[in-house]
Amino acid sequence: MQNPTAQQLLRSPTMLLAFGFGSGLSPKAPGTFGTLAAIPFWWLMQGLAPLHYLGIVIATALVGCYLCGAASRTLGVHDHGGIVWDEMVGYWLTMFMAPVGWGWALYGFLLFRLFDIAKPQPIGWVDRRVHGGVGIMLDDILAAVYAALVLQLTALWIG
Repeated sequence: MQNPTAQQLLRSPTMLLAFGFGSGLSPKAPGTFGTLAAIPFWWLMQGLAPLHYLGIVIATALVGCYLCGAASRTLGVHDHGGIVWDEMVGYWLTMFMAPVGWGWALYGFLLFRLFDIAKPQPIGWVDRRVHGGVGIMLDDILAAVYAALVLQLTALWIG
């Protein structure tokens, strides 16, 4: 699909999800807008038991491997900037067992975006070498693990 319109993209359920319900259509910083789109879903999930929350994150990550791969193939571009399902899942993983509150939500957002953009090793290596839906998801999952570790260490230090 060469240069699809927003309507064409959002008509397909796969593309609607891969593009974060349209948040990935932002002409500037689509990854940031995709991460922002994840926050209301996190707000709804934060009260779940840890096992249920983690189950949702694992399920959405597995579904994301398919969604991101299919969207990438449809667009003919590996990891098209508008594909933001990986950012959404990354934010949810970052916030796993995070303290409750908007300050922590913002801190998790900033940490995740920092690690997703900076791509410290091995994130950068994965981003360059692992392709398809798994590769699109994996670099964001690793960024989320880094962000979650910093968030949890901060919570321990403050707490």
